[in-house]
Amino acid sequence: MGKLIEDPALRDRSYVFKDRTMAGRLLADRLSGYGGQEVRLFAIPAGGVPVAAEIARALKLPLDLVIVRKIQLPWTTEAGFGALNPAGEAVFNEELLSRVHLSPQDIERQVQKTLVTLREREERLRQNRPYPDLAGAATIIVDDGLASGYTMRLAVNFLKGKGAGRIIVAVPTASARTAQDLLPLVDELYCLNVRGGWSFAVAEAYEDWYDLDEEEVLEIMASLE
Repeated sequence: MGKLIEDPALRDRSYVFKDRTMAGRLLADRLSGYGGQEVRLFAIPAGGVPVAAEIARALKLPLDLVIVRKIQLPWTTEAGFGALNPAGEAVFNEELLSRVHLSPQDIERQVQKTLVTLREREERLRQNRPYPDLAGAATIIVDDGLASGYTMRLAVNFLKGKGAGRIIVAVPTASARTAQDLLPLVDELYCLNVRGGWSFAVAEAYEDWYDLDEEEVLEIMASLE
């Protein structure tokens, strides 16, 4: 079971970060002990990139991307019933699927649609570079928040498959339930703002939250070179 590192003063509070940049700086302070160590740093785009960029700057670490994608419900881009990683591995929210009654054909159609988007992002954001052999290195994985946690879970599994050693997940905000579900899969989970309750939205942790486009991701990555 991994260790949860949170800020008790931010528990169950909303709109605690000005933006992703502020959240990244606060996380970087908590992660300062990893400065100067042999650590690999990955962000889940798009929202995880500005958060991770602040960690990269503070800890003087190179930043890489791990491309994982939510498998969206056919009628909305806001909700998903699973996720897909670069190896084509999928994980499904079986509880949700039991309620929305998608046919096997519907599910496969959405998986294939997600796979196309994932491949496009691999080409656009990583230029189809192969993922590195992590050779047992401690690995930090960053996103801007955890709602269902399916994309992060797949990122963790994928990077473990690439040889990651110690796994550290760093996110500004997360659902309390999702945080507990993720802990058995990681060594440490840094999450400043843990929120319980029957509903959860990542955006409700931020005063200024918006969907980043790929151009902004590329600009941030270029600024770190």
